[in-house]
Amino acid sequence: MLNSNRLNTQQIQSFITDGFVCIDHAFPADLAAEAREILWKDIPADPNDPATWTKPVVWLGMYAQEPFVRAANTSILHNAFDQLVGKDNWIPCRSMGAFPVRFPSETDAGDTGWHVDAGFPGADPSDFFSYRINVHSKGRALLMLFLFSDVSERDAPTRILKGSHLDVARMLKPHGEEGLSFMELATKLADLPEREEVLATGTAGTVYLCHPFLVHAAQGHRGKEPKFMAQPPLFPSGSFAVESNVANVDYSPVKEAIRLELGD
Repeated sequence: MLNSNRLNTQQIQSFITDGFVCIDHAFPADLAAEAREILWKDIPADPNDPATWTKPVVWLGMYAQEPFVRAANTSILHNAFDQLVGKDNWIPCRSMGAFPVRFPSETDAGDTGWHVDAGFPGADPSDFFSYRINVHSKGRALLMLFLFSDVSERDAPTRILKGSHLDVARMLKPHGEEGLSFMELATKLADLPEREEVLATGTAGTVYLCHPFLVHAAQGHRGKEPKFMAQPPLFPSGSFAVESNVANVDYSPVKEAIRLELGD
């Protein structure tokens, strides 16, 4: 967990080997509360009446109101982006990506499979499942999990396969610039080595900064209060290519993790 304004050497090395770092108090809890008030207005349910929480998950769109933008642009996060991606190598977030708001339910939401988030469009830009991932992580510098509510082990925390980003880099290598589609890669994940499962828990204001290749999954909610989490990407400011055969280059931790698995 991060308790200062900068990641230390151990945390950066952990990001490279494990694929993520958790930052406590990455944004103020009062911003999380303001954001939840806005989100509830778009949910067909009463926040004070659990009897109206009839769906296991409600997907909400992009949000660019002030609480969301401020949450995504704290000095703690900007420093971490610089350290993990490289100064001037990322674009500040001006909106908070899709919100899967999960409710206590015994119903299968149908969206809890292991996957890696894609970075760039495929043949049909309107089809999310055809979006692609390549070994250079084109179009995505980080996967980010913003907790806008307290999340315990029973509150549908995102499941993370620790170190799986290294396996995915190796799997993507033969496919070069074209990479694999979201669905093509998802069908291959069962062939990866077994990895330790970690749960993305924390209080409102916690942020998990994850390597773009990290394998993760949602799960059912067995708690009592709805879970509010955003999962926006951090976009690179330019080309994010990794030259694995170039020596004496100061790679960012994101690129270093990929380079280590390219076999050079």
